[in-house]
Amino acid sequence: MVAAAADAARRWGASASASRLIGGTLTLHEELEARLAAFLDAEAVIVTTTGFEANLALAPLLGRGDIVFSDKANHASLIEAVRLGFADRRWYRHSDMADLERKLAVADPDAAKAILTDGLFSMEGDLCRLPELVSLARRYGARLVVDGAHDIGLLGPGGRGVTDHFGLPDAVDLHTGTLSKGFGSIGGFLAGPAEVIHYLRHTSRSVIFTTSIPPASAAAALAALTIIESEPERRARAFEVARQVRDGLRGLGFDTGESVTPIVPVITGRKELATALWREVLTEGVFTSAVSAPAVPEERSLVRLSLQATHTDEDIERILVAFAHAGRRLGLIPTGPPPVPVQPMLRETLLDWVS
Repeated sequence: MVAAAADAARRWGASASASRLIGGTLTLHEELEARLAAFLDAEAVIVTTTGFEANLALAPLLGRGDIVFSDKANHASLIEAVRLGFADRRWYRHSDMADLERKLAVADPDAAKAILTDGLFSMEGDLCRLPELVSLARRYGARLVVDGAHDIGLLGPGGRGVTDHFGLPDAVDLHTGTLSKGFGSIGGFLAGPAEVIHYLRHTSRSVIFTTSIPPASAAAALAALTIIESEPERRARAFEVARQVRDGLRGLGFDTGESVTPIVPVITGRKELATALWREVLTEGVFTSAVSAPAVPEERSLVRLSLQATHTDEDIERILVAFAHAGRRLGLIPTGPPPVPVQPMLRETLLDWVS
């Protein structure tokens, strides 16, 4: 990825110098859009400068008289897209399908409707309830928009995100995503029907009035996509690292919520405790993220671990020891012996899991 970025910078320069419509579209952008469309089995893709802007680009679709239903735990960029649009706004409790159905049932049956959700929720690592969302969307005539920022490139046998994970390739009407998570670059994208993408290309202010993604970032994302497509063992390793760390933390007595992904939260409840735990773990040489309101509800403040395929078994042991020491110093977990490293899965088992 670094080599691809360097080559692109030497050839194309450090910037695309203009917005996509004015003159900032390079062949690199078009190649990336075509590759992403093929990868996601979408008719068309538009690449934006950031993932935040990809979600803001949804605003022109949310018109007057329409109704948009949004999960309360959605990423801030989806929340801003809803606020920018003119549609009536209905927020449903996080992953509460009964609450969503109640709101769908009383909505104007003749209004155009859209359900917006994260695929993988970025703070607590839990997944959207995609099968139930698809069922409700079809029952009440709603479109389904999924932000795949944290799951595309990571989840599913092919790395295509929650639709791949749940075996529902045609379930989503429109995908948004970022190139800064699983792709390790920067940028965003929207994937869906060609007519919709064409409309957004010419009406979304976050697309029209922003300098396009730099050549180096586009080239790095293209290299990352090749890795995603050809090296599934990386995804398997990321999940194995997460399993070991999550199981180890739970064994120590920490609350890791409903995470089933490499985003592993340690939920402390109070902001002060999250900050204290983050600081204590940092003194042990392990970097994490302290998260509190407005990113999560005040009563669910947490320390977030973002685990990677490149973490070694020695790293896993160090993480668990750091949390054991920090948690005991703060009185968050019982005293006891040092944690025992979880036995890693064999490589053959990892590859079987992916396939």
